[in-house]
Parts: sequence; C-alpha cells; structure tokens
Amino acid sequence: MQKTSLIALARHELAHALEASSGRSSKTVFGGHEHQLRQTVIALRAGQELSEHENPGEATLQVLEGRVLLKAGDVSWNGSVGDLMTIPDGLHSLDAVEDSVVLLTVVKIR
Repeated sequence: MQKTSLIALARHELAHALEASSGRSSKTVFGGHEHQLRQTVIALRAGQELSEHENPGEATLQVLEGRVLLKAGDVSWNGSVGDLMTIPDGLHSLDAVEDSVVLLTVVKIR
C-alpha cells in the first residue's frame, strides 16, 4: 500500500513550475513502463500550455488547483478545482488559465 498527499504534492510541483523556465513541473504518482495505469501530477504556471498531442489511451484530468482549458479541435472545456474531465480521443491541448495543478490518469492501450 502506498499513500500520497495530492495536496502536498500539488503545492510542491507548483512551486517548481513557478521557478522553472518552462513554467511546468510533473511527477508520476503511480505507474510506469510496467503498468497500464499511470497517474501524473502536472503543474503549469498561468499562461503555459501542454501543446497539442495524441491521447495514449483512456484518460481523465482532475483539477487540483487553479483553472485550465482543455481543447480538442474547435471544442474547449473549462476546468476548475474539483472538476474531473474525460480527455477526448485524438489531438488535444491543455492551457493554464491560472497557476494550476492537475492529476492526469491514463490507461495505456497495449
């Protein structure tokens, strides 16, 4: 059994993102190459983005802090603290409207 404080981890990663030249920071909470399930905490400074990329499998995004904009083509969804968003198949991107932290959960397709 492993226990992780997402609140503490979110604070830690956001502090790193605010100092990083890239404006982002991340840490895998669970998963890796030997697992199908992967959970990653991603922190983004306001105005930063994860540019358009493919979905590696079924995925959700839970907003832990701040506000984000998930975009897929011409469609976009606003996410605020506590929101759980299903990431659509295909190309998508994520913009940080405010300093933000999200929990990305992915089940990789083998």
